[in-house]
Amino acid sequence: MSAQILATDKVKRETGLAHVFASLNILCPYGQRALRGAKPFMPGEEEQLREEFERIRKIGEIIARDERRTGELKEILMLVKDNTLSIEKSRDSVLTVVELFELKILLLQMEKLRKMDETEHFPPEFVPYDVTPLLDYLDPDGGRISTFFIYDSFSEELAALRQQRKDAERQVRKHQKQKATQLRKQHGIALTPKFEVQVSKADRERIKMMEEIAELEKSAEDYMSVTWRLTADEETDALTRRIEECTEQIEREEYKVRRWLSAHVGGHSKALLESAERIGALDLAIAKAEYAMKHKCCIPDIAAEHAIRFTDGRHLQVEEILERDGGEYCPISIELNDGVTCITGANMGGKTISLKLVGLICLMTQYGLPVPCESAHLGLCSSVQILIGDSQSIERGLSSFGSEMEDLKKMLEASGPGALLLIDEIASGTNPSEGLALTKAIVDHLKHRDYITLITTHFERVAEENEVVNLQVTGLAHADFSQLDTQLRTADAKGRIEVIRRFMDYRLQKVDGRGDVPHDALRIAQMLGIGSEIIDKAKEFLR
Repeated sequence: MSAQILATDKVKRETGLAHVFASLNILCPYGQRALRGAKPFMPGEEEQLREEFERIRKIGEIIARDERRTGELKEILMLVKDNTLSIEKSRDSVLTVVELFELKILLLQMEKLRKMDETEHFPPEFVPYDVTPLLDYLDPDGGRISTFFIYDSFSEELAALRQQRKDAERQVRKHQKQKATQLRKQHGIALTPKFEVQVSKADRERIKMMEEIAELEKSAEDYMSVTWRLTADEETDALTRRIEECTEQIEREEYKVRRWLSAHVGGHSKALLESAERIGALDLAIAKAEYAMKHKCCIPDIAAEHAIRFTDGRHLQVEEILERDGGEYCPISIELNDGVTCITGANMGGKTISLKLVGLICLMTQYGLPVPCESAHLGLCSSVQILIGDSQSIERGLSSFGSEMEDLKKMLEASGPGALLLIDEIASGTNPSEGLALTKAIVDHLKHRDYITLITTHFERVAEENEVVNLQVTGLAHADFSQLDTQLRTADAKGRIEVIRRFMDYRLQKVDGRGDVPHDALRIAQMLGIGSEIIDKAKEFLR
């Protein structure tokens, strides 16, 4: 049986959840993995979600309390690398020195997190296990510094072999120095610290002399010079062989040490992997808490019933764009229950953004993210689906309307109790009379279902004639038209649109009965320069 999917990647993109995920400041690879593998909380998991929000609240308090300590915490996380493959490899293979070094760094960061927990008191789900015994194996001298070497203290035999090799190397150097001193006294030749001498080819006499000295041999030559070095004698050869033998024995002994250390790592592999997951969860929780503080998000109240209610909600992606351009976001409030709710109003009224905002807040909630609202009361959805009009498929050879109907069919087939359906301007791609009839039929089909449907539409009477909730964009109903006209007269074509947006009220108001329908579309058309002859004729048709 396949797992239930809350939302597809397309829904996450359309609602803006993907943008939120991409904006989280994740610091370590395990945090990235936690984000990629994040699972939503589904109906029946309300208590687990409340616990998740409580953890984020505690983390938020910790990072807000002390900026310096927060910096230390982030520095620890930034030093964490992904050691998963090395940890898994240790169960049946021998790790390299580099892998052991990287594991030691990971263990040092785990130890620092545990020490920080003693004063900060992280939620226990974020605290790594105590792996001090393993760190003691990798750091036998107890220096707790970010270096690693196969130390002499790992093996007495290793220490003895290294000393033997060092003694032999010292004897070789001493013997070579003696020979170099004799050459300087006898022939006036000064060798470099590497016991070499370079002679220009132009100095033929010196080259001839060098060729006659038995203690030197030619080691390199180019078009300008010749290099000689000390020749090896029996004593040097014997010492060199001893050095090579020691090196081979040292490599074997170091391999034994690495195998022994790898076995200890393998024995702790389960605790290490689980601790890595905890570090990832901590990293993700910090990112969520910081994002919530930066964007003034609140922790929603998780309800048992399937309902959506929030005040002063903001679509974060749109808000960022508006703030970047010097604009200001107009928050909206909404209340939705099972059945159908229609949002009506003219273009430029933000209906689609309101639709996406509902989806964003529901998805952020179920992924354990504080939501961009003043307050929120939400029941968990079994699925979130969105149908946006711009879904024409060239590959399928369908018109935008045909593609829209195909997507609607899939949406209706996949919907069940507790679902959230977000439908934007359905049937706007066909003739108005059929579009109206189809929209009314869809609303009639959905209004008694036990899931929430939110539909935006241009057809004003759909909600009234189907007896469903109608939310209308306030639009220009309360605008100061004298100021609006003044600003429009001094603005260019692009500027006029911006002026209208500034005066537009995007909030939603519930419409009961046959109230007056605001004709913002005609107002906007007239403001943008459409002639009065056309506007008057349109008003006549409306009457």
